[in-house]
Amino acid sequence: MAVTTLKSRLLAIALLMGSIATGEQIAAQAPADKHLLLKEAVSTAMANNASIKVSGLEAQIAKSNYHQTDAILLPHVELGYSAMATNNSLNAFGFKLQQENVTASDFDPTRLNNPGNTKDFSAKVEVMQPLINVDTYFQRAAARKQKELYQYKHKRTQEFVQFDVTKAYLTLQLANRSVSVLVESLQNAQRIEANTRRYFEQGLIKKSDLLNVQVNVATIESYLTKAKSNVSSASETLALTMGEPAVAIYEVDSLTLEQEVSIVATEVSPVRSDLMALKKASEASSMMVKAAQMSCYPKLNAFGSYQLNDYKMDRFNANSYLVGLKVSWTIFNGLNNYHKINSGKAELEKVNTQLRQQTDQIQLELNKAHRDRMDLQAEINRQNVSVAQAEESLRILQDRYNEGLVSTTDLLMTHSQLLQQKLSLAQAIYGNNLTLAYLEFLGAR
Repeated sequence: MAVTTLKSRLLAIALLMGSIATGEQIAAQAPADKHLLLKEAVSTAMANNASIKVSGLEAQIAKSNYHQTDAILLPHVELGYSAMATNNSLNAFGFKLQQENVTASDFDPTRLNNPGNTKDFSAKVEVMQPLINVDTYFQRAAARKQKELYQYKHKRTQEFVQFDVTKAYLTLQLANRSVSVLVESLQNAQRIEANTRRYFEQGLIKKSDLLNVQVNVATIESYLTKAKSNVSSASETLALTMGEPAVAIYEVDSLTLEQEVSIVATEVSPVRSDLMALKKASEASSMMVKAAQMSCYPKLNAFGSYQLNDYKMDRFNANSYLVGLKVSWTIFNGLNNYHKINSGKAELEKVNTQLRQQTDQIQLELNKAHRDRMDLQAEINRQNVSVAQAEESLRILQDRYNEGLVSTTDLLMTHSQLLQQKLSLAQAIYGNNLTLAYLEFLGAR
């Protein structure tokens, strides 16, 4: 029964070590030669992280798309040059009129009917000035909301990357703490093995006791090898999150219990960046619905042109201009506007539903994170007591073992229990610190 319990404790330690592992394939361990503070890691990520760069480019694209709508306020100017030749009676006479080159002989019926090859060279400047196009003003407003949406999305991406870096940093701290705990446990296990070997050589214990102690040492060595690989993995993950090459194992601050340094939000902030992005998406959809509705109204635009003509390429003796106002009103366009309005209203309702759902989901996560934090604090208190008790129990049993008053199995069970408690305490401290970082991420404004 005692051996079965010992195996169960070793299995529990193995599962705990598995929860620390990242599951990545690790190359040869690089030397630890760079100490890194959390704020330095965050600062580096803000400058180099690929996700932040992509979201920044998306914000720039949205800004450029918005400025494309400046065209609804500014004139459109087009410059053109054309060279033409024709023997068409109507066009040939028109060329001569534009060139101000008509003579009495041009009205001769024979010449009118058979003008021959007639050339025209023309340079033209055309201007179109939008005046009243109500739908385009709402389209411009929608583009502005889209620009603001991507600005908030960029901000939320930065907040997420900050949390992601913090998580990677804490994971590396946990991996380092696990290595320290296992190194200490291995040293203790090796001392037990040395004593046990001496007792065996003196004929005081059975060989099975020595074998159990040796298995315990080998098991801890295996865990230690895995823990060191976890350090490499966690360091590479941190480097990737920061946008840095994984060329070294970072030295980080020791894992310590973090306390609240500021008031942690208990309710969803209505100005949180991702919620603001959804609100801007809602406002943009509302503007597009209004744009579709306003497209049914008349439009007023001004236009003008200035033209130079001649029958020779290198001169322009004739000039003319044309200016005017145009009112247009689309009475029916095959129900296109009707369906566009309905589509826009459905899109607006969809975004509003997403906003409500996202708000409720965030509140649920906030509530759960606060409960998790309370549970972890209680767990840390229990584990601190358990570690102290396990240390004292091991000290007593080691003394009694040296006197031949307890079995090797009992000593190994207590030793394994202490290792398990220390690893569990490190895991609980990590969970507490990570939950605090997550609460800050959830409550970000």
